[in-house]
Amino acid sequence: MTENSEPKRHVAVIGAGPAGMFAARTLAQAGLQVALINRDIKPGGLAEYGIYPDKHTMKNGLRNQFRKIMEEPNIAYLGNLAVGVEGGLRLEDLIQAGFDAILVTVGAQGTKWLGLPGEELQGVYHAKDLVYHYNQLPPFSEMSFPIGRRVALIGVGNVMLDIAHWTIRGLKVDEVIAVARRGPAEVKFSQKEFEIICANLDLPAFEAEFERCRPVMEAVGQDLEDARAFILKPLEKAYEPVSSTRFRFDFLASPSRILGDDSGRVTGLEIEDTVLVARDGGDTKAQKTGTKRVLDVDSVVFCIGDRVDDKFGLPLTWNEFAKNPDPRFPVDDHSYEAYDPESETPLDGIFLAGWAREASSGLVGAARKDGTNGARAVLAYLETAPRSKKNPDLVRLLARQENPVVTNAEWKRLDQLEQEIARERGLKAFKFDTNQEMLAALGLVDEAVEA
Repeated sequence: MTENSEPKRHVAVIGAGPAGMFAARTLAQAGLQVALINRDIKPGGLAEYGIYPDKHTMKNGLRNQFRKIMEEPNIAYLGNLAVGVEGGLRLEDLIQAGFDAILVTVGAQGTKWLGLPGEELQGVYHAKDLVYHYNQLPPFSEMSFPIGRRVALIGVGNVMLDIAHWTIRGLKVDEVIAVARRGPAEVKFSQKEFEIICANLDLPAFEAEFERCRPVMEAVGQDLEDARAFILKPLEKAYEPVSSTRFRFDFLASPSRILGDDSGRVTGLEIEDTVLVARDGGDTKAQKTGTKRVLDVDSVVFCIGDRVDDKFGLPLTWNEFAKNPDPRFPVDDHSYEAYDPESETPLDGIFLAGWAREASSGLVGAARKDGTNGARAVLAYLETAPRSKKNPDLVRLLARQENPVVTNAEWKRLDQLEQEIARERGLKAFKFDTNQEMLAALGLVDEAVEA
């Protein structure tokens, strides 16, 4: 048998966000048969369900790229199919099915919490759940997330700004407070994103807060004027405000507990003042002072990052899946190989990319690059790995699944249908709110049940 007549090698890519999509394309264009397995019905991941809903140009540009990828003849899309110890498929099922390699690009499906007293109260949320809710990702689109009039956002990155955007310009609450353990010189958001809500910044409160932080910042040699200019410069291009919401910062404040009333609803956020302590390398750490105070709020949102799903079926190191510290197939000096720290052995044929490999900035470009590099690591592995003795039988593999599995052709029909509805209704975009509605539109289940 000549080399060109040999059967194609098969790779499963788990997760169809930006990392998974571009990894699948790289593998398919290299001649491999790719099963692109996705928990959601529609591909796109955070590019579809994480970018703020009104950023239509960005979203449509990404959708067009994904549509081209889904036209690749070597990619078999399998949507509405979860993988995990509690999912429709276990990782072991895919290994035993005969795939030559598995690339995990499931992103950060878990959430990080601080473990504070009161996190169970009504009105306490994680930002990811809210982002999924207003971006209409089932089942979060069907859940209720009541938000009060005074909201504390824990964290000062771009995710905080997304939630501030939603609460200030969407919900038009009375007050939003961004709480940060460190000071004004160490905010993590971009100026471009801050332009959206900075017209609501309470300037007198900001100046007073900045002066309160001044001696602490000076003590560790931070540039006060640079910090102040960075935060205030977006005012030059600020969006026109649509609400009277007061937005302010509370710096040098470490959340210690969430207060509630007898009915289990949030009534306040207790914070402990911090100071900055210089560390080697010019970085700082926040050190608690013992002085506590309470912010009068009725909702608290954690905007502190995400973690991988600990029920996926791979060993963990902190918030990420464990990686081989001595990779056999490194790309740009990075390891993409799954690893078992307990036995100190790599998991042969299993690779990681995107947020599943390492926490990132969340930018689509970073996910695209990492997914492509993960695919390169898989290709390097397959150059030396023996061929699987059997080709994966997807029909048999999926036969026992209770939920309908969505294929390329079915996703394409759904995509076209949502575009048609948007045009008919004069909308820039339209999404079905529930999985039931999507599956019913495709004829895969009975008509969607009325609420």
